Amino acid sequence: MSRNFLVVDPETDMAVLKGLASPARASILKLLHSRGPTNVNELTDLLALPQSSVSINVQALQDAGLIRTETVKARKGNQKVCHPLYDEILVVLKSDIKETEEDAIEVSMPLGLYTSFEVSAPCGLCSPEGIIGLLDVPSTFLDPDRMKAGLIWFTRGHLEYQFPNNARLANAEIREIEFVLELSSEVPGTSADWPSDITLAVNGIEVATWTSPGDFGDKRGVYTPDWWKLKGSQYGKLKNFRVGAEGTFVDGLRMSDVTLGDLKLGDHHSIRLRIGVKDDAKHPGGINIFGRGFGNYDQDILLRVKTR
Repeated sequence: MSRNFLVVDPETDMAVLKGLASPARASILKLLHSRGPTNVNELTDLLALPQSSVSINVQALQDAGLIRTETVKARKGNQKVCHPLYDEILVVLKSDIKETEEDAIEVSMPLGLYTSFEVSAPCGLCSPEGIIGLLDVPSTFLDPDRMKAGLIWFTRGHLEYQFPNNARLANAEIREIEFVLELSSEVPGTSADWPSDITLAVNGIEVATWTSPGDFGDKRGVYTPDWWKLKGSQYGKLKNFRVGAEGTFVDGLRMSDVTLGDLKLGDHHSIRLRIGVKDDAKHPGGINIFGRGFGNYDQDILLRVKTR
């Protein structure tokens, strides 16, 4: 699984070291790393500290460049949501060690920019502003307003997206590819215990099936708009599907024998991603795909191509 590192030079990055020099700030960083984006009120409850103290420490972490914050609408006014930026922070004492970054090409695909689909009801699309077209009518997936979609759901079937193979255009050798997206099962209303087998295929080859445990609605998603009813799907799990030389992994766990070589990406001008629930799935519990403006992560479908 891809991890974000920060390399700190103690002579030049004193602001970062000061940002780390507090048990309260260290606790905030650990909570954000384990929980993901969290608002200040939740941090206050979890740490059992005064909100004023948490706010001061959050600001210090933001000033040090260790987290980012975003103000989003809440039921009453606004709330500040804190996002972790790094998985590991390394303090380097040797002067001859330099920070290196692996070459990667990223493409963010809007949810509504699928090139083909085949879905069954219940199904639907919505943007952060409202419902798109008609609910439970598969032909609505042809609506031009689908380009604004921030949430898509259906029971069985699939969507297919076509990403440009920018590594081939750059004549670069691909080492591995990753798809990162927020997913959950789909059930009328919500149910945390509603498994669904969600399958990904790349260029026509099935690479992995991940079983979503449920359809999450215990609390409003960090970015889910206020108009979206609370009894509807609120957020999903951010999943990382990685295909490399040793097989296909989901969040670092090996899930299949399909390797990068099996995909023959060098022969194709595009990288086609198909995602859905198969008719013969053992757990046919539907699918929710969350994009910008919905769920807990303000992102669409991300393709990361790592090259040598």
